[in-house]
Amino acid sequence: MHDTELQALGSAGQAAFEQRLARLSNALDILPDKPEETPYSALRALWLLAGGTALSIHAAAETPLCALSAAQLGELDALIVRRVAGEPIAYLTGRQRFMGLELLASPEALIPRAESELLGKLAAQKLRAMAADATDAPPVVIDVCCGSGNLALALAHAVPQAQVHGADISDTAIALARDNTHQLGLESRVTLHTGDLLAPFGAAFARKVDLLVSLPPYISTAKMDTMPHEIVGHEPHLAFDGGPFGVRILMRLIREAPPLLRPGGWLGMEVGLGQGPAMVQLLEKHPAYDRVETVCDAGGAVRAVLARAAA
Repeated sequence: MHDTELQALGSAGQAAFEQRLARLSNALDILPDKPEETPYSALRALWLLAGGTALSIHAAAETPLCALSAAQLGELDALIVRRVAGEPIAYLTGRQRFMGLELLASPEALIPRAESELLGKLAAQKLRAMAADATDAPPVVIDVCCGSGNLALALAHAVPQAQVHGADISDTAIALARDNTHQLGLESRVTLHTGDLLAPFGAAFARKVDLLVSLPPYISTAKMDTMPHEIVGHEPHLAFDGGPFGVRILMRLIREAPPLLRPGGWLGMEVGLGQGPAMVQLLEKHPAYDRVETVCDAGGAVRAVLARAAA
């Protein structure tokens, strides 16, 4: 914290902040898949929440802290207890940022991860190129396993010409995605559907989809029991369980996407650690695709694969 901001809280407020920062620093177990969280960033978000302002960790970092009353400090302490016990901060604040968008978050859907922006950014790049080349109809995008709608909404926001469809098997996830769509004012360009994978998209979409993306479940069922309690104890299992080998949904997408993709359209999928090479091999052998691209994380692991539909 900048000294001037800390001093603005007064000596009592400064002491209260520092005491709770020490508590979080000693007790908080931070998962590597949420790099935005530190004891300091978590405390800022919880401090503002106790003061009546619900913000994501990113937004809290950009917002001046307010003085808290004794009652509000009590609320803050209760929030800290819940966070230390494993409740994700995005569920406590009800907010999470994804690709620059401030989104509502709830246990009805997976918390959007920073790693998923790897696929999102390349997908947005592909979509912008398609929009620039389009001479008649706007680009059509489908996001399946859309959860809170984070990827669908990010693509709609990034490319105003696009018409985006999101789908999820979970009614409650779609309800959250609908709330996010309304909050961002994107109802005219984002349509939401409930159903199993590509089931909501029939003949009307055949060979008309420019971009089909997914952040699907990709954890093997056996590994679910070994995942941190913060994840499996709070986030929906449906959003993680990818079947016995973790690739059930990925393989279905590879099989089921071609009838919907227009020639030159793209399929883009996030993959789990270690799954990339096998998915690339499958796509390169599949006659429906003529080009495969990958996106790697900072450690060099493939975290997203994209395949272009053959003419």
